Amino acid sequence: MTPKNKIILIANYLPDKQQSMRLFAEMLETGFIKHGVAVATWRPLVFWGTGQTTNRGFSKWLGYIDKCVVFPPILTFKVLLNKIRNVNCNYHVCDHSNSFYLKFLPKKRTVITCHDVLAIRGAMGYADAYCPASNFGKILQKNILKNLLNAERIAAVSNFTYHQLNDLFLDSGSATINEQKDWTVIHNAFNGSFSVLDKNIVNERIAKAGINKNVPYVLHVGASGKRKNRKLLILMADKLGSKWDGKIVFAGQAIDAELQALIASKNLWHKVISVVRPNHELLEALYNGCQAFIFPSYSEGFGWPVIEAQACGVPVLASNIEPMPEISGNAALHINPDDPDGFANALLSLNDTAIRYELIKNGFENCKRFDVGKFTEAYLTFHRLNN
Repeated sequence: MTPKNKIILIANYLPDKQQSMRLFAEMLETGFIKHGVAVATWRPLVFWGTGQTTNRGFSKWLGYIDKCVVFPPILTFKVLLNKIRNVNCNYHVCDHSNSFYLKFLPKKRTVITCHDVLAIRGAMGYADAYCPASNFGKILQKNILKNLLNAERIAAVSNFTYHQLNDLFLDSGSATINEQKDWTVIHNAFNGSFSVLDKNIVNERIAKAGINKNVPYVLHVGASGKRKNRKLLILMADKLGSKWDGKIVFAGQAIDAELQALIASKNLWHKVISVVRPNHELLEALYNGCQAFIFPSYSEGFGWPVIEAQACGVPVLASNIEPMPEISGNAALHINPDDPDGFANALLSLNDTAIRYELIKNGFENCKRFDVGKFTEAYLTFHRLNN
């Protein structure tokens, strides 16, 4: 590989606080460097945005100025400078929501990673995406889709996302992807360290979150949106009644008003613990300490928490909607996300040590598919830089 080979990562605007996308870009950068490829990361700089957050209010619109008005001419200039210097560059847009930047990049030398098309489908009125959009959101997602479908080279993070993208491509009146595009599937890898921890370390960490090591608990990790289906865990606990004496730990966003009302109506506040935005060390301990990880999501592009839990040696109960079975490697118990009785019975089935052992063993095996080395090599091959 010649020293002039270089990959430029187009990463997300930092005030948008998209942690998973930041970790994804860092994972690509680290992996490429380890394989001897020169890497640079370009992202919109903070000029108008507050530098704190652009998720709401006036700062959101200031962020759009930085991303959509200020950055494109800077991007154009940097690409031109690479061309003048005769640097052999490939470009990688790390997040499909930035497909707009493809206009300013050499199309045939640019890869886009598509993490999901949930927001796009939600804006188009697909209820199963569980991502409703505002009027402006509909315009924004339409523009993202237009640029995404114009891309020559896309890596989808799951077969499920690839097929949904293919359906959108066909709906646009085009022929199949395989006839026109260089699009593929490259599964995500672990974007952090998740493994089996010493029990004393686990107990020490979860105690700081108010969790009694002697009381079993099930864990849910994620946001409070409807697509994450947090209510299923409350309905499951209600069905179990006295058959289960554990707690429910919600890790991620704070419990919203709708879920609070459901918990109160079922008189289950004594069974609920909320751990808001745990850091990585605590999250890893929460996975390790739980009786089971429960992920009844209605809609995902990949589903990182499924493999994170498996890597920590706990059984997973998840939705039977794709891509959850694809990502779990069917090393989980998959149940209809609208069936609290089914989840209740699945949880009780873990009392059978043989079932529990098999799920954990198969989970460890499944995790091998998401090795960072394999992930990096797949992207280098897609960039045509793998010797």
